[in-house]
Amino acid sequence: MRRNTFFTTATALVAVLAFATLTTPDAQAGGVASYETAFTQFQAALQGQSSAVEEAAAQWRELSAAQPADPVLRAYAGASTAMLANTTLLPWRKMSHAEDGLALIDKALAQLTPAHDAPAHRNVPASLETRFVAASTFLGLPSMFNRNARGAKLLDEVVTHPLLETAPIAFRATVWIAAGDAAAKAQRASDARQWLQKAASSGAPQAAAAQAKLKAL
Repeated sequence: MRRNTFFTTATALVAVLAFATLTTPDAQAGGVASYETAFTQFQAALQGQSSAVEEAAAQWRELSAAQPADPVLRAYAGASTAMLANTTLLPWRKMSHAEDGLALIDKALAQLTPAHDAPAHRNVPASLETRFVAASTFLGLPSMFNRNARGAKLLDEVVTHPLLETAPIAFRATVWIAAGDAAAKAQRASDARQWLQKAASSGAPQAAAAQAKLKAL
């Protein structure tokens, strides 16, 4: 994304999109929007296309409205809504978009129950994917929102959760790379190497990217 954005997109959120493109999304949910089109727009938004942010936010909100009991859809709706803060120069609108997005993510997290530990979209436990999207968004926010510590905690919960071992390897590698990047940013080189090495030796499609990150440490 551009450097003058309201908040930076955390590496973990970029990784979510890498995972999304490596797997087959559900064909259709709730009418017009689909996982595939929503992810495509979301990825374009992450790459700095401001027009794609609005479309991604609209599509994720449509999917979430069609299935309000699904915390994963609501989490993505919140993440993309928060990204709308980067599409305006008006400070009050930036804050409004960010707060609206965070409210959706908070609601998604509050929805989680033990039942959401079951595999959901792309065979990933809904509880893990919801927390991962929330962590990624929180870690990308300016410090004034006081969400960075919560984001780090959520990411740690995902990366150490026993259910992660039941998820598809592409998702696991995505989480390990995100944990490695977060550790590197926090200047915990040993932890960063641990997680990146795990991804690099996993045989996942992201293995080469993880190996490159290891060399760059």
